[in-house]
Amino acid sequence: MSSLTAEDVVKLFEADVRSRKRMAELLVSEPDMRLAIINAVLRDVATKSDIEALRREFKSDIEALRVATKSDMEALRRELKSDIEALKATTKSDIEGLRRDVSELRERVSKLEGAFTQLVDRIGDLDKRIDSLDRRIDALDKRIDSLDKRIDSLDKRIDYTTKVSWALTISVLATLVVQFILMFLRIH
Repeated sequence: MSSLTAEDVVKLFEADVRSRKRMAELLVSEPDMRLAIINAVLRDVATKSDIEALRREFKSDIEALRVATKSDMEALRRELKSDIEALKATTKSDIEGLRRDVSELRERVSKLEGAFTQLVDRIGDLDKRIDSLDRRIDALDKRIDSLDKRIDSLDKRIDYTTKVSWALTISVLATLVVQFILMFLRIH
């Protein structure tokens, strides 16, 4: 005689949709099980506070980069002004050297502006991704709300079934008591 294995039970549930639904109803009808299932699902869901924390972190990083970029540009401007002042006081050969320095400085500024443009583009991409995450979280919230409504509906149906069961049980007991009394009165 072979014993029933867990694999056999899984195969039986796979083959029998009605039993699988009944098992799900039994699990959902138990408040502790329902709470355990909801908690298990919620652990895998990113919360709005997670997204907000991520957004604040990105904004903080972006602001730090903006401040750093601005201070770099201001330092370059000061350096350029200083170089121009020095240029006025130098000879022709010094002027040629300074022109090279200015050209290098312009290249550095151009590269810095290019990096700043890339940073702005990256910020735009991050904002789009955050917006996409917000939309997905909203959709998930709607699905959770839908599940809550379905669970509430199941609770109401279970309550109704319980009330009907009690009413039928009381009715049967009342019928039995009446029959017992009638039988008892016939005997005496």
